[in-house]
Formats: sequence, structure tokens, C-alpha cells
Amino acid sequence: MPIVGRCPACGGTLAVRRLQCADCETAVEGLFSLSRFDLLLPGQVSFLETFLRARGNIREVERLMGLSYPAVRARLDQVLRVLKLDSDEVDARSHGHLEVLDAVERGDLTVDKAVEALRRPD
Repeated sequence: MPIVGRCPACGGTLAVRRLQCADCETAVEGLFSLSRFDLLLPGQVSFLETFLRARGNIREVERLMGLSYPAVRARLDQVLRVLKLDSDEVDARSHGHLEVLDAVERGDLTVDKAVEALRRPD
């Protein structure tokens, strides 16, 4: 059974509190985070799989799914929003990366510190 990332009652994000081995039943308890992909609904996962299978070719996705171009774009935009990869998010992240590189160029930041900053999740 796939992980359910959203609460069926309110739509909030679910948290994983227990992991258990299917063989020996050893359990680990804590508060574990889900990946952003776990927040996708089954239809969104199916769309993303088709999109990847088509190697991002929207015309091929149209053909495979029997959808119009605007419908494919709408679904793609929806998946990007859920994954927090929409253009505003990407632009903000890119801008932050440029600021780090500018700081290295000015000598305000060492290369090691810059690499550390760029690897940090948002």
C-alpha cells in the first residue's frame, strides 16, 4: 500500500510516526517526514509517470492520455505546485543561489561555506 500523504478528513499533511520491519517486526518510532512526492494524489502520480515516460514531450503526453495541450499544462502546473517547483519557487531558489555565488566572488564567503549553503534544503 502506498504512503498516504494527505489527511482524508481535512487535507492536511500526514506525518509518519512508526516504521516497522515486515520480516522481524522491529519498529522504529519518531516523527519522520514524507518526501514531497508523497503529497501527490494518485492521479497526479499517474500523470507524472506518463510525463516522464514521454520524456517531457507534451505532445506525446497529449497522445498517451487523450488530453488537450491546455489540460496537460494544467496538470503539469498542478504537480509542480504540489512539489513546490513552480516558477516562483524556482526563481526564488535560483536568486538565492546567485546571492551565494556573488558573496564568493566578493570574498565575503569561502567556497566551502558556499557549497554548504547551496546544498542546504530550502
